[in-house]
Amino acid sequence: MSIAETLIPPRPAPIIESAGMRRGQLAGYGILAIWLLLAISLIWMVVSGWDGDYFVKYGPRYLHGLWTTIWIVAVSIAIGAVISLPIAFARLSKNRLISSLAFGYVYLFRGTPLLAQLYLVYYGLGSFRPELQSVGLWWFFREAIYCGIFTMALNTAAYQAEILRGAIDSVPRGQHEGAASLGIGKVVAFRKIILPQALIVALRPYGNEIILMIKGSAVVSVVTVFDLMGETRYAFSRTFDYQTYLWAAIFYLVIVEALRHVWLSFEGRLTRHLKR
Repeated sequence: MSIAETLIPPRPAPIIESAGMRRGQLAGYGILAIWLLLAISLIWMVVSGWDGDYFVKYGPRYLHGLWTTIWIVAVSIAIGAVISLPIAFARLSKNRLISSLAFGYVYLFRGTPLLAQLYLVYYGLGSFRPELQSVGLWWFFREAIYCGIFTMALNTAAYQAEILRGAIDSVPRGQHEGAASLGIGKVVAFRKIILPQALIVALRPYGNEIILMIKGSAVVSVVTVFDLMGETRYAFSRTFDYQTYLWAAIFYLVIVEALRHVWLSFEGRLTRHLKR
């Protein structure tokens, strides 16, 4: 081999694009084109069908429904977070009876539709009015909004418990052993070492759960709760205009996107030490 051949690196072999890669790119471009057409169609329908009188009349109702939706979801998530803590610890328990009961709760609420759960609480428990009155709980279960919050809290508690359990399990066993070797008690080690690491892992699933609850909260409108979807149904019953649901979809999209960006910023701030 000559000196020139040793100094000049060999020419890299050309990359041959397979037919499968080309088909995948074409499919991706096709899907993007379809989404662009849908977005353009949506914008055209909104602009062409703009009715100022409609928004003057029903705009305040939409805003009231939007506030009701945010309030219901916030309260449900907060109550569900409190309920999920003992359920997650029960799922981690070595006692088979306790862990089995917690598993049954999680399996029931994750395996059945939220709408069916709401019907069972609102209509099912509502059929036991004398019994509920005798124990002083009828004032709660006669109100549709309370039943909606109660059902959503129980539902999200099952999902949050699984998120927390999985996050705690993801912390390496060496963290527990290291804390024990330093003489740190189990409670202090869990609170200051295990739980902070688990919550970082659970941040994104928690954000997804909140977004799912925002979209799932629309089911409370079927039991006469005037949330965003309930106000939309009211407006449609008066106007029979399909744009009532179009604007509801836009409101939900804005809420989800705003929450997604806020949550990403919050997650980035809490995990900034991991990016250094």
